[in-house]
Amino acid sequence: MPVHDDRHHFEFLVLEAAQAGLSWLTVLRRRDGYRRAFCDFEPERVARFSERDVVRLLGDVGIIRNRAKVESAVANARALLELRDTVGSLDAYLWAYLDGEPLVNTWRHQDQVPAETDLSRQLSKDLRRRGFRFVGPIVCYAHLQATGLVNDHLTSCFRHGELAPAGAP
Repeated sequence: MPVHDDRHHFEFLVLEAAQAGLSWLTVLRRRDGYRRAFCDFEPERVARFSERDVVRLLGDVGIIRNRAKVESAVANARALLELRDTVGSLDAYLWAYLDGEPLVNTWRHQDQVPAETDLSRQLSKDLRRRGFRFVGPIVCYAHLQATGLVNDHLTSCFRHGELAPAGAP
């Protein structure tokens, strides 16, 4: 589903970074724990986390207790706030890559869906330049899919047509 607010974008970035190297189910089972631990994904609050907060989170069994992933959530909250100061919102920044319209792919088989694309590599490079962490091309492509910027539902899936803009394949 297309996402258009920064809090939801931030939530997905935190969860996708947490998922790196793990199964998505592992992270989804901890989603409520992440909501509690990261102040319902309010980037303004997470950006104020200190080293003491990071240590506290490393003891929280409700989340993936990986220092690099926890620290990336804090760094990404700060980078998101800086991005807002320069371009207005993370949402506007992301959707500008696609001129405000989702990219609709026409995959027939799951094995056709790529793990990364030129777009995700470009996005990853720019986000890292802006101070974001744990945003490699695969994480970025997962983000584009999860937030509806890219429609990778198979053409046989009822959601493919529901989510495609008028006139899209």
